[in-house]
Amino acid sequence: MVAPTEQRPGRAAGLRIAYFCAVLATGLALGPALAHLFALPNKIGLPRDEYFVTQLAYRGWNLLGIVAQVVTMTAAAILTRRDSHLLWPIIAAIACVVGAQLVFWIFTYPTNVATANWTVKPDNWEALRRNWEYSHATDRQT
Repeated sequence: MVAPTEQRPGRAAGLRIAYFCAVLATGLALGPALAHLFALPNKIGLPRDEYFVTQLAYRGWNLLGIVAQVVTMTAAAILTRRDSHLLWPIIAAIACVVGAQLVFWIFTYPTNVATANWTVKPDNWEALRRNWEYSHATDRQT
């Protein structure tokens, strides 16, 4: 029996491109998450003013990986919709991205709002810092 991708060479090339782009976008999304995880032990104990200075480094790149990741994974899912042994791992990966987004919107985003993206220093900044740092350690992107 011939695999569906072997029957149509153009489709196989499209799938390879979609997979490559999805892996690349996932790497872009996971890179900052890994950086957050590795920085956590060094940042969690910083005094308030130093911590707020370090937070300024994150401005402007929060959507870089997630948008590309969702678009490319959705494209890969659409291209493999008739090939269940390829489709289900992609759906599982998309579910993981959705889970990470839930962590972001439930824990990280409210902290960003409370601190105006770390430009306002509220009295409960230490609790907000813990919330922000540990939510980043559990999700993968933002």
